[in-house]
Amino acid sequence: MRGRGNTVLQLLVALTSRSCLPIGNSLSLSTTQITRPLSSIATQVTRRPPSSSSRLVAPPPPAPITDPISLPYETAIQTLKAYKSLHGDLAIPRRYIIPPLPQYPPEWHYTPLAKTIYSLKWWKRHISSHPPRVSQLNSLGFLWERLQPEWNLVLEALVYFHAAHGHVLVPSSFVVPQNSPSYPPATWGIKLGCAVTRIRSRHDFIRGRGDRMDQLNGLGFVWDWNEYRFQLFVDALKNYARLGLSRDERVLRVPIEFVVPEGSKEWREELWGYPLGVKCDAVRMKGVYVKNYPERRRVLKEIGFWFGGNSNLGWLEVVHAAAIYSKMHGKRLCVPTNFVVPAPPGMSDAKRHGQGCCCDLEWPWPWPEQLWGLPLGQRLRDVRLKGRYLTGQLAASRRAQLDALGFEWNPKRGRRKRCLGGGEPGLQECCTVSD
Repeated sequence: MRGRGNTVLQLLVALTSRSCLPIGNSLSLSTTQITRPLSSIATQVTRRPPSSSSRLVAPPPPAPITDPISLPYETAIQTLKAYKSLHGDLAIPRRYIIPPLPQYPPEWHYTPLAKTIYSLKWWKRHISSHPPRVSQLNSLGFLWERLQPEWNLVLEALVYFHAAHGHVLVPSSFVVPQNSPSYPPATWGIKLGCAVTRIRSRHDFIRGRGDRMDQLNGLGFVWDWNEYRFQLFVDALKNYARLGLSRDERVLRVPIEFVVPEGSKEWREELWGYPLGVKCDAVRMKGVYVKNYPERRRVLKEIGFWFGGNSNLGWLEVVHAAAIYSKMHGKRLCVPTNFVVPAPPGMSDAKRHGQGCCCDLEWPWPWPEQLWGLPLGQRLRDVRLKGRYLTGQLAASRRAQLDALGFEWNPKRGRRKRCLGGGEPGLQECCTVSD
C-alpha cells in the first residue's frame, strides 16, 4: 500500500511540475493529504440520503391473523358493535375486510369479518357451549340464517328471484342487492349469477345430490342455456307464422327490424321485446344456434325458415312479379316507379290478415297473395340505378332473366299513360304516371 501511495504522490508532483506550479510551503503534498479527500468522498458515497421515492412508500399492511376464529369472543363483540355503529346492521358483505380504523380492535384489522363470524366453526367454539351469548348476539341483530350451508342460501335466493321475475334465468353478473326488501337479509350480497353458472357448468352444490337437482327442476331451472335460447327462437318463429305476419306463405320471412311488441297478448310475456328479425339474420349469416347442429337446421326448415337470406328471397319476389307484369304487357317490362302489386278490388282488411275475403271475382286474380303490396316499380328502379340484386356470382344470370322479360334498362323519360292491370275485363285501371 505504501508503494502504491508513493506512486500516486510522484504522479501528482510530476503533473504540478508540468503545469509550472510552484512547489513549496504554499503547496506541500503528503500521503495523508492525498488520501484524506479520497476517504471523505467514499464516506459521502456510502452515506447518500435515501431517495424521495423510497421515503414515500407506505409500509405494507400487517398480515391478517392466520386463524381469526381463535380470537377472543369479547373482541369479536367489540368488532360487531363497531360495525353496526358504522353500517346500521350486521348484514355484512361476504368479502368484507375490516379496515384499520380505531373503532375496531387492532387484532381484527385486515380480517374477513363475515367469513369468520358467520361460520359454524366460530359458532361451535364461542356460542354452542355459552347459551347466554345467544341473547347478546340477538340484541345486536345477528343473522343466524347465515350460519347454514351455502347451498341453502343460494336456493333461498333463487326462490325469491323466481318470485320476483317468474323464472330463474339469472344473469351471470347478478348479485343480490344489499338492503333489498325483495330478498331475506341472509342472502344479501350473494353472487347468485355466478352460483347459477357454476351449477350449470361445473355441477357445484349438486354433484351426487339428486334431491337438490329436483329442487332446481321444481323452480324451472335451465340446464342447457344454448338449447333454451334455440327453443325460444323456434317458439318465436312459430308464433310469427301462426299470426300470418310473413307475406310469403311458402317461406318464413322476418324483416330484420321486427321486434316482438311489448305487452302484446298475441305473444307470451317471455318473448316481449325479443329481436326476432336480428336473430333470424344472425342464424342466417353467422350460423347462430345451428352451427354444428344439423338437427336444428332441419327443425327450422320444417317450419319454413329461409336460409338463403332476405336478399335472395327478395330477388325471387321481384322476378316473380316482373314475370307476371311482363306477360300482362306483351313481354315488355317498363314498370312505373310508383307501381305496387295490387290486391283484389274490394278486399277487406280482414283478408289482409288472412281472415277471409269479402270479394268474389269471376276471373282468377293474376297476382298471388304473397306478392300483394310489393313495391315492384321501386325495386326495379333500384335495379336500374343502383344495381340492386346484381352483385356476386348470380349477377349475369339475373341480368339474363330481366332481358328475357323485356326489361328496359334505359326507359324514355316523361309523362305517359300506363295500364296497370292488364287486358282482363275490370282490370283497366289506367292512369297517368311518371318515372
